[in-house]
Amino acid sequence: MSSLSLAVRDSSTMLRRNLLHARRYPSLTLNLLLTPVMLLLLFVYVFGNAMSGGAGRAAYIAYVVPGILLLTVGSTVVGTAVSVSTDMAEGIIARFRTMAIHRPSVLVGHVVGSVLQSVAGVVLVGAVAVAIGFRSAGATAPEWLAAFGLVVLFALALTWIAVGMGLVSPNAEAASNNAMPLILLPLISSAFVPLHSMPGWFQPVARYQPFTPVIETLRGLLLGTPVGSNGWIALAWCLGLSVLGYRWSASTFDRDAR
Repeated sequence: MSSLSLAVRDSSTMLRRNLLHARRYPSLTLNLLLTPVMLLLLFVYVFGNAMSGGAGRAAYIAYVVPGILLLTVGSTVVGTAVSVSTDMAEGIIARFRTMAIHRPSVLVGHVVGSVLQSVAGVVLVGAVAVAIGFRSAGATAPEWLAAFGLVVLFALALTWIAVGMGLVSPNAEAASNNAMPLILLPLISSAFVPLHSMPGWFQPVARYQPFTPVIETLRGLLLGTPVGSNGWIALAWCLGLSVLGYRWSASTFDRDAR
């Protein structure tokens, strides 16, 4: 077999392993998905009228759903950090290193499995959003495809960062704590209120972070409104975080092997 065939075969095996773990132990994934669903219901039904600025609950649903969808991605990849750290602590990765397999396939299996789970989580939370009144009538088919691609690319970027966090964490609890910014950053972005409504000193904190431009881009794509420069900024964040996370994870994995 060629090197490429071996890499694909071993990566597929590791992917099946991670998906089986997620199916057999669904409690972690369900607990992480519960946070965005509860926040969606809380902000729509409890704070919706107050935070809509008089536009009504329906308008606020349209505003808040894109941010909740990306919060779902951040919540899901926390489980990846925990899973990677658990594998490291239990010694299974050390065992894999002694086997005649394509070494990067161990990380690739975690990454691809996490991206698939993130997409599934976004679909689930999106279904809840539609059930409570979210509509995307203004978006065209290309905009829907672009929105899906953005979610996948952002999930890939955050997953590589989460894998690096899992590799450097001594245990699962530390990995969960280290990955907590992936849940906290959406809360201080434009996910729930526009940037101009925030205090002046706080606006740079919300503006110059990855979640805000990605949320604004996804919001524009789903609602059929102009994206502006946020699209290029979001793409730059996704690609930059993907490269950073991959290099960090790969170097840490190789260093630990020595």
